[in-house]
Amino acid sequence: MSESKFIVRKVAVLGAGVMGAQIAAHLVNAKVPTILFDLPAREGDKNGIVKKAIDGLKKQKPSPLAGKGLEQYIQPANYEEHLHLLKECDLVIEAIAERIDWKADLYHKVAPHLGERTIFATNTSGLSINTLAEACPEGVRPRFCGVHFFNPPRYMHLVEIIPCASSDAAMLDHLERFLVSTLGKGVIRAKDTPNFVANRIGVFSMLATIANAEKFGIRFDVVDDLTGPRLGRPKSATFRTADVVGLDTFAHVVKTMQDTLPDDPWHGLFKSPEWLQKLIAAGALGAKTKAGIYKKDGKQMFVVDPAKGDYVGAGEKGDDAVKDILKIADPAEKFRKLRESEHPQAQFLWACFRDVFHYIGYHLADIANSARDVDFAIRWGFGWSVGPFETWQAAGWQQVARWVDEDVKAGKALASANLPAWVLEADRVGVHFADGSFDAASGKRVGRSTLDVYARQLAPARVLGEASAPLGETVFENDGVRAFTTGDEVLVVSFKSKAHAIGPDVLDGLNTALDIAEARFKGLVIWQTEEPFSVGADLASMMPAFMMGDWDAIDATVRRFQQTSMRLRYSQVPTVAATQGYAFGGGCEFAMHCDKVVAALESYVGLVEVGVGLLPGGGGCKEFALRAAQEARGDILPALKDYFMAVATAKVATSAVEAQEIGYFRKTDTVVFNAYELLYVAKQQALAMAEAGYRPPLKVKGFPVAGRAGAASIKGQLLNMFEGRFISEYDFTIASLIADVMTGGDVEAGTEVDEQWILDLERKGFMQLLKNGKTQDRIANMLTTGKPLRN
Repeated sequence: MSESKFIVRKVAVLGAGVMGAQIAAHLVNAKVPTILFDLPAREGDKNGIVKKAIDGLKKQKPSPLAGKGLEQYIQPANYEEHLHLLKECDLVIEAIAERIDWKADLYHKVAPHLGERTIFATNTSGLSINTLAEACPEGVRPRFCGVHFFNPPRYMHLVEIIPCASSDAAMLDHLERFLVSTLGKGVIRAKDTPNFVANRIGVFSMLATIANAEKFGIRFDVVDDLTGPRLGRPKSATFRTADVVGLDTFAHVVKTMQDTLPDDPWHGLFKSPEWLQKLIAAGALGAKTKAGIYKKDGKQMFVVDPAKGDYVGAGEKGDDAVKDILKIADPAEKFRKLRESEHPQAQFLWACFRDVFHYIGYHLADIANSARDVDFAIRWGFGWSVGPFETWQAAGWQQVARWVDEDVKAGKALASANLPAWVLEADRVGVHFADGSFDAASGKRVGRSTLDVYARQLAPARVLGEASAPLGETVFENDGVRAFTTGDEVLVVSFKSKAHAIGPDVLDGLNTALDIAEARFKGLVIWQTEEPFSVGADLASMMPAFMMGDWDAIDATVRRFQQTSMRLRYSQVPTVAATQGYAFGGGCEFAMHCDKVVAALESYVGLVEVGVGLLPGGGGCKEFALRAAQEARGDILPALKDYFMAVATAKVATSAVEAQEIGYFRKTDTVVFNAYELLYVAKQQALAMAEAGYRPPLKVKGFPVAGRAGAASIKGQLLNMFEGRFISEYDFTIASLIADVMTGGDVEAGTEVDEQWILDLERKGFMQLLKNGKTQDRIANMLTTGKPLRN
């Protein structure tokens, strides 16, 4: 295949099941027109199966679709009438059931219709790519490979590319570029071994956990309490994860391991336990059937107890003494205490770690191209915050290796296979180093991929042991922010506060950074080194003044907040907000005031102040009043009402695309699918504005507001909501005040005001609510429990 530019104009997905439909959804999220195929329906519309699947996408939570109406860009098709459409597709992804014979039949059917350059990929979770390639005509094999998306495809970062012996190298690079930059994925190249990298190790970890839970007599709900966030893993932990994945799907992956890995020393473990087989036989397949390992009856949750052969009440937690060990910050001490403890739950946890370490050490050479690929596969595919090799290395490689070796020799481990010699080398300190990660097959360290697309990742995902110096050269730093440059004349500002909350230090730091940028740089970008962008105002920093009743100090802080928002709007250099994760309250207001937002797709955005009994006080109400006036054609109220409802109901956009639909972001703002490219794109946008001769917008002289008549109309709707018991009396009070602010206060409809007029109303409304006992109760509840109070 030639190295000319490869453009993916259209994609076809074969198979409209759970994975196929959701892969199609994510493709159209990324503006890639997609044809979704399935069998012709036996009755009625021959596209009936596909149309039902597309319709189902709109009902799923979390939504596979990033915005309204995107499903209309998925074109329904069936194998009987539409195979000729494959000619116009640059990529065809097969995603039918995991049966080699069914896949082979389909390949014979579709191969004659593929374009000459079409990449043909199978989304299998574990079948042999080389075996599947044999079902393709010889001319197709160079363009054939495995491409394994993880479920759900929109949200899971990992995609494994699995080449077969005949896969063309340039084709694989084209596919990787597309997956990384267009679809936003973290790609690893996997070997063609059963279940590849992530499922091989991740499912082994679940099987080891199940086996050790039985060995040490640990209840399933206690296992989930201990093996979730306490270990830096998802809330669904172990058994809930199996329910979410689907017990039938989980059993299928286990069966693949059983059938294809007869020589694996852990082969005896690769079977579905009897209790699991019984659940599947009874149709209790997990979340999709509303019952699995867990089931809900009314408000009561139940969990399977294999010893009793029935469900028992769920909700038991791990022992406090064991949870205290898990809180120990030093990994070496934590593992020592787990191993030395006689508590069954501590012994269980050590055994789970030990068996995974044993497995990855033994199998690294044959299942992955480097230890980095293993850690990224498990982090991106199973949601662990730290990969298994990183965990081992952080805890002290030599000591943990000796402990594992001792347990294996003592017959305590799940298999008796000896650790490979490289694991026990006297001078080994780990597998990740500044110059690369260890490849056990070659005995060498392997550096990062040099594919050009990764040059866009200025702050890529790192593994422990890689160079971790702060990015760029620090230009200015205080307790609230670090401002740095990488030498391209853009000043980048990152907040240092917890959850990037905005307090006095951040406000001071950002203003100083703006001074420096105006004096010495071409643009300023607000970008955080990790999620979230910002959870908004730092309410805790207001508490001393609050407790002393120093309202003037708080009023001055709110005024300073508003002035900072306005500086972002009218700065002498272009300002860009690079958002990912939460952009709430003041974080959203800062983004709204920048010249440009460059948002990761997974940006969750909202003016959520009503949750703590306040209104947006950093320019959010003003900005929506201004935008409504600019968009209105005559009557301002219709343009304002949706904005008002977004603020009054604390509506949160569940994607950057939805944030554009609601109006938090502009339609002209940029959505980036790979969060690791965020900083690169944001800086390019700032430079492009500067090179185009940037001038700040002219200050708005005056704009019309809806006035007291508009406020009265909104309050009429609020009264209906209150009388229908949709909102509380205090919700009505807050929302009425927001209506007064956003309509311009006690003035006639159509009166022209300037931005400062609304900012003053906003600040007065904020202070009025802050002095109310009910708002104070809401703030206290949020600071102590992290949850909103409805009072």
